[in-house]
Amino acid sequence: MNIRYRETILVLLLLSSGCARKNFFSKTPVSDPAVYQALQTNTTPIDSVTVQAGKHYKRSGFHNIFWGSHYRNVWAAPVTVPVFDLKTMHGGMEIEKKGGGFQTTSLTLASKSGMTYALRSLDKDPVAVVPKIWQKTFVANVLRDQTSAQNPYGAFIIPPLAEAVGVPHANPQLVYVKPAAKEFGEYEELISDGVYMIEEKYNDERALTPMLGDAVDIVGSGKVLNKRFEDDDHFIDQLAFAKARLLDIFINDWDRHEGQWEWAKYEPGEENVYRPIPKDRDNAFFRFQNGLIPWIFSRNWAIRKFESFDDEYNDVKALAINSKFIDDRALNMVTRAQFDSLAKEMQRSLTDNVIETGVKRLPPSVYKLVGESTTQKLKNRRDQLDKAAAMFYKVLAEEVLVIGTDMEETFEVKRLNDEETEVSIVRKSDKKQVYHRIFKTSETKEIKLYGLAEDDKFKLSGEVNKGIKISIIGGRGEDEIKDKSVVKSGGKKTWVYDTVVGTELEGGPSTKDKRTSDVRVHAFDREGF
Repeated sequence: MNIRYRETILVLLLLSSGCARKNFFSKTPVSDPAVYQALQTNTTPIDSVTVQAGKHYKRSGFHNIFWGSHYRNVWAAPVTVPVFDLKTMHGGMEIEKKGGGFQTTSLTLASKSGMTYALRSLDKDPVAVVPKIWQKTFVANVLRDQTSAQNPYGAFIIPPLAEAVGVPHANPQLVYVKPAAKEFGEYEELISDGVYMIEEKYNDERALTPMLGDAVDIVGSGKVLNKRFEDDDHFIDQLAFAKARLLDIFINDWDRHEGQWEWAKYEPGEENVYRPIPKDRDNAFFRFQNGLIPWIFSRNWAIRKFESFDDEYNDVKALAINSKFIDDRALNMVTRAQFDSLAKEMQRSLTDNVIETGVKRLPPSVYKLVGESTTQKLKNRRDQLDKAAAMFYKVLAEEVLVIGTDMEETFEVKRLNDEETEVSIVRKSDKKQVYHRIFKTSETKEIKLYGLAEDDKFKLSGEVNKGIKISIIGGRGEDEIKDKSVVKSGGKKTWVYDTVVGTELEGGPSTKDKRTSDVRVHAFDREGF
C-alpha cells in the first residue's frame, strides 16, 4: 500500500474514532421500557414485542460522513416480532448444540418432526476476529460499528427470488427471545434478550424436504470435496452451482466461501452427484462504500471484497474473492455459453412481480426506508445479469484448475489452433470421459492439470503459433507425461511439476521440466478448511 494512503487512513482513524465506548451494544433491543420491565418480571403474557435490532448503530451526520450511513436507519427501525417459545415453535423444539462462528450467537434446534433449525442472532460482534491487544480499544468498536453495512433483514427478501430461479433456500422467521429464558438451560445467559432469525438448517438427512427432490443425503463442503477428489464416481453439479453463484452476484452476497454451502446428494445410476444449498445470507445487499473511510478501505489495493449493493455490477471480481477456492473447484467445466444461457433464463424468471414480492417481505417499517430503492436496484441488476455473468466467467476463465482424483486417469490436451485448446479427462475404470472443455487463448492464461494420486497419463498434442500455458502437477503415483505439442511463440507453454523419481517424461520443444525431489511439488488443497 502507498505510504501516503497509509498516512491518510491513520489520520482519518484518529479524527473520527475517538475513545472506545465502554458499552457498545444497547442494553436491550426492546423499544418500550415498560414492556421490557413486564418481560423481566414475567407478570403478563406477551406474545409479541417491538424491537430495534441495532439502535446502537445510530450515529450523527459527522460520523456517517467518515464511516458511512450504511443501514443504520434500518437497524434502528422499530419492528414487531413474536416472542419465541421453545415449547410451541414448530410443534416444540429441543436444543441440540451451540453453533455459530466468531461473530454470531447460534443454536441448532430440532423439532419433534425431526427437522433441524438454526436460531441465529440478527446482530453480530466481530471483536473476536481481531488480536486480543485490540479487543478493548477503539478498534473493536470500529469493527462493531461496521456491522451496520449489513442489512439485518436482507435474508427475508431471498426466498421468492431463489424459488423463481430454482435454487434451494431456507425460510427465515424473526423472533425475540425474552430475558431470563430459563428453558435454554446452560445457554440462558447467552441467548436471552435478543432478536434472532430462525430458519431450516439443511445439514443432514433429517432435512430432506420435497424441495430437494430425490436427494438421499445432505453433506457439508468438506466431505463433498474430499469425496470428489478421492473417488472417480463423485461429481458436483456444476450448472446448478453456477446458477446459485449467479444468484449470489445478483443479490450482492460477497461472502460465499466453501463454509457457506451444504450439498444435497443424489445417486443417479452408478454416480454420486452433489447439488448446492446456500446458507448464511448475512452479507446479501451489503452497503459499505458510502463513507469516506470505508470507501478507501474497499479500493482494489485494500479490501476489495467489500463491494456495495448498487444499481450496477461495479466489480464482479470483488464478489468472487471469498468464493475463489470453491469456485475454482466447482465451476471449472462451465462454459461462457452456459453462463449466458443460465443468466438469460434467470432474467426471464426474475419478473418484476417476483422481485416486488421478495422485497415486500421486509418488515413494514424497513420497507418504508429501503423497499423502493432495493426493488429498483434488483430490477436494474436483473436486466444486467447477462453482462454480470460474462464478467464472472471472465474472472473464472483466466486461470482454470482441471483436477483428477485419487484413481487412475488420462488427461489429454489438444492444441487445436491458435485460439482453441481442448482438455479432457478419461477415467481408467470404465474409459468414460468425465471432463471436457475447449478453452480460448483470448480468455485463459493458464490451465493447471492436477493428477492427484495413482498412476496418471498426460498426453499433449497439436502445433500452433500461440497457445495457453499448461501446468501439469502430476501428484502421487508413477505418472507418464508425453508432450508432443508445439507452440511456436511465447516461450515454453508446457510446465511439468512432479517428482523426478517415479515420473516418466517425454518432453518436446515446448516443455519446461520443473521436476524436483521435493514431494511438496504436487501438494493440493482439497477441502480449504
